[in-house]
Amino acid sequence: MTVTAATELTERERALLASVPTGLLINGRWRSAASGKTFDVEDPATGAVLLMLADAGPEDGAAALDAAVAAQEDWAATAPRVRSEILRRAFEMVTARAEDFALLMTLEMGKPLGEAMGEVKYGAEFLRWFSEEAVRSYGRYSGNPEGTQQIMVQKKPVGPCLLITPWNFPLAMATRKIAPAVAAGCTMVLKPANLTPLTSQLFAQIMLDAGLPAGVLNVVSTSTAGAVTGPLIQDPRLRKLSFTGSTPVGRRLLADASTNVLRTSMELGGNAPFLVFEDADLDAAVEGAMAAKMRNMGEACTAANRFLVHESVADEFAAKFAARMGALTTGRGTDPATQVGPLIDAKSRDNVHSLVTDALADGATIVTGGAPVDGSGYFYQPTVLQGVEPGARILTQEIFGPVAPIVTFKNEDEAVALANDSEYGLATYVFTKDHNRGLRMANRIETGMIGLNAGVISNAAAPFGGVKQSGLGREGSVEGIEEYQYVQYIGFPNPNNV
Repeated sequence: MTVTAATELTERERALLASVPTGLLINGRWRSAASGKTFDVEDPATGAVLLMLADAGPEDGAAALDAAVAAQEDWAATAPRVRSEILRRAFEMVTARAEDFALLMTLEMGKPLGEAMGEVKYGAEFLRWFSEEAVRSYGRYSGNPEGTQQIMVQKKPVGPCLLITPWNFPLAMATRKIAPAVAAGCTMVLKPANLTPLTSQLFAQIMLDAGLPAGVLNVVSTSTAGAVTGPLIQDPRLRKLSFTGSTPVGRRLLADASTNVLRTSMELGGNAPFLVFEDADLDAAVEGAMAAKMRNMGEACTAANRFLVHESVADEFAAKFAARMGALTTGRGTDPATQVGPLIDAKSRDNVHSLVTDALADGATIVTGGAPVDGSGYFYQPTVLQGVEPGARILTQEIFGPVAPIVTFKNEDEAVALANDSEYGLATYVFTKDHNRGLRMANRIETGMIGLNAGVISNAAAPFGGVKQSGLGREGSVEGIEEYQYVQYIGFPNPNNV
């Protein structure tokens, strides 16, 4: 592992930051917080303050919901083609400014520029996908079985939505929620994560520039999330809550949402198993492991968290995997040489290290890495652990960092038992040359998504979501727009009988 040195902001970086709106977006205008308060957004590679944003309070959240409610009727009546073309323009504008969005994400979140560019492409695809889905929201028309009435079914927007996004994918998490809401005809209040709100601020301006009417999208960045979102969830005018984040927070939000029986979409925690069978192509498995583990420095709900490897190939897999992990260059994401950026903050880095320390105390051994990186910023060495015992804390919690614990299994039944030994069920990865075995794993493992000989599976055209305590609902694909619609049935006499 090599480490690149942190640097001061360049002139281009300062110019980009100067273009980011720092206020609250309410009813089409950027404004200060009612309290006049601000909060700092830091660069996790250096700890330096990048910008100060308006810090929304409860009164600002109420104003944002007022604007969304006032805009809802007209927006729902807006032609699907108009909504579609706004999203298409936004896709083209984000794509044209891909380098700006990538750099901004790197500055506020830490991911290497190359990976940030990948997120821009991925996030923009939700705008293009839902621009196409906006005009394909089909109902149906048929007679009832008795022949006495006609049945007409149509889909309608659920109404004003509260969208709460996490810090780890600042653009993609915003587009994955905003695009289907726009396509369906819903107005929104967006509450970005306070650690990485800058990308959402810039994207919201793009949506305005693309022609989104005032009040359809409102943005309330804040350092006191509960104080802003709590009253909104209790407001009977709100119709939907979409949240991406931890399962404990999701549980609390679900309880709060029950008061008004809100429609909810919950994309929560993950503890993805990565299974390597004895017949797997080990080189391909290592490539898949690098992609599944090291995307976003491991700070992803779909990141491989537990590496379950057949005992006959465990040593060879561990050696090859560790060689790749140990060769990675760690540093500030803006450096072209960087392959691994910082973790988001000191708390996250310290939590990762505590999981490693506990595993070592329980008998695991370090194959590579195993410690924080000295110096400024919140860096952790890419790490591979072998000999991890089932039940270890590192296997039951989301690591959210560049650490890969390896557990061995003897046969297929044991592999399935280990994979299912989790309260989560978001993503799973299986490497085997036996196609039938791969399909058996898909049938037997409790998971919302499965990568068969593939380490990256996220795509705007695919339904993203999990089972068990990994959440409710799906984002992306044809299912994504349905999360923002309700079904209305209209019955009337059969005209042939009148």
